[in-house]
Amino acid sequence: MSLLSTIRALLTLGRGVTRGLPDLTPADDPIAFFRRWFDEAKAAGIYLPESMAVATATPSGAPAARMMLLKGVDQRGFVFFTNYESRKGAELAANPRAALVFHWAVLERQVRVEGTVEKLSPAESEAYFRSRPRGSRLGAWASRQSAPLASRAELDRRFREFEAQFAGREIPLPPFWGGFRLEPLVIEFWQGRLNRLHDRLRYTRQGGGWLVERLYP
Repeated sequence: MSLLSTIRALLTLGRGVTRGLPDLTPADDPIAFFRRWFDEAKAAGIYLPESMAVATATPSGAPAARMMLLKGVDQRGFVFFTNYESRKGAELAANPRAALVFHWAVLERQVRVEGTVEKLSPAESEAYFRSRPRGSRLGAWASRQSAPLASRAELDRRFREFEAQFAGREIPLPPFWGGFRLEPLVIEFWQGRLNRLHDRLRYTRQGGGWLVERLYP
């Protein structure tokens, strides 16, 4: 651990490691609590605090996980973008459930989210696509994500072809690319504590509200 990381870790002691998680109630909003933790992760200087593991599974239950970036969160759920023809896209089409894990090591915090997944509207996907750098938009067209690739040269060639095709004009949203929103059914907050007696609070969706439980570490 670097000196800077050590200092940041020491500064977290009063924010959780020694005091831990409060006894939240069903009236507390887990999305608001997540946003508070997310803001604190950004304030702590964590690189890419929006990084998250996204786990999917086939209909037969074979799991797969990969790191992605959170691109939005509100009361409707957690948003990320991908190629719909990728492995994760195919698995979500066949089994529209997923799990997310955020890990902010310096703060000794994790958040686990489980729920159902649906595609964003084309308008929502296009709005985000237009906000991306031009090179990233070209890359979305060039990459047949998760398909076998003969060589790096082939990918570079495809990129140059789309670069020429869209030269001097707006790059449209690919029909095979867009966003997903995970509607949370379970959200668990994990705070590291001394002697490995960690705090875990789990929210489970019940009708229009939430059941909150404290779990053994």
